[in-house]
Amino acid sequence: MLTIKLALLLCDDFPAPVRAIFGYYEALFRRYLTDSLAAITSEVDYKLDVFDVFEKMEYPPDSTHYDGLLVSGSRATAYDDIPWIDKLRKYLEHILCEKPSLKIIGICFGHQIIAKVLGSWIERGPWEVSVTPIDLACMGRAIFRHHKIHLQMFHVDQVSETPPHAHVLGSTPDAHNQGMVIFEPELALSPEDLESDALSVPPRSIHIFTLQGHPELGVPIIRALIEAERDILGDDLVEDALRRLYDSTDGVVKVGRVIWGMLGVA
Repeated sequence: MLTIKLALLLCDDFPAPVRAIFGYYEALFRRYLTDSLAAITSEVDYKLDVFDVFEKMEYPPDSTHYDGLLVSGSRATAYDDIPWIDKLRKYLEHILCEKPSLKIIGICFGHQIIAKVLGSWIERGPWEVSVTPIDLACMGRAIFRHHKIHLQMFHVDQVSETPPHAHVLGSTPDAHNQGMVIFEPELALSPEDLESDALSVPPRSIHIFTLQGHPELGVPIIRALIEAERDILGDDLVEDALRRLYDSTDGVVKVGRVIWGMLGVA
């Protein structure tokens, strides 16, 4: 059986009251990867190594081969000038330079820190919380094979500029860049391809894939995070978020198909 080897850079954990009920953040990533892979095939397995980059500042050894690198969400901001974030930015710069074949996937803060390393600006925006529809751009429609996807959200920072060579996947009224892709250099699309109405994107051609939303988080954990941050979010936003909380989402099937597809699982 084929085994995909993945490294998760864990950039935070849940607040203590939430962790007491739902366990550690890394466990939800494992469940998400397991569920999304099972929706595609039972003939492939994966191995996930987790590295605590925010407290222990530990990283995968250069000598170990991985097929994919995941960068998690965090309550921190990608523009903070603190030791663990400085080290994370330097590590990602190193990986982009020294391991160009390694597939990179960023979620929420992971999306932002990757964009920052690639030269983008990160800025404060309005809160986006709970299930949110994303209007897909041409590239997003070609990758997800739909005009819109819905994801759980929990963020206030956003990517304000698109890095060089990146293609935006979609947007919401409050955040222009809801995700992006960068292709393997030898598989990059030509300008003619990008303008085609019949644009087709093989997931395996994607080198970097990021999302502002959280495909790995479900209703119970988002509800707990909303209640834990009620004082910051305010009652009006909390009530609106709770009304949308149970709307259907596309994290497991549609996003999962892209993540595993870029790792070679069809």
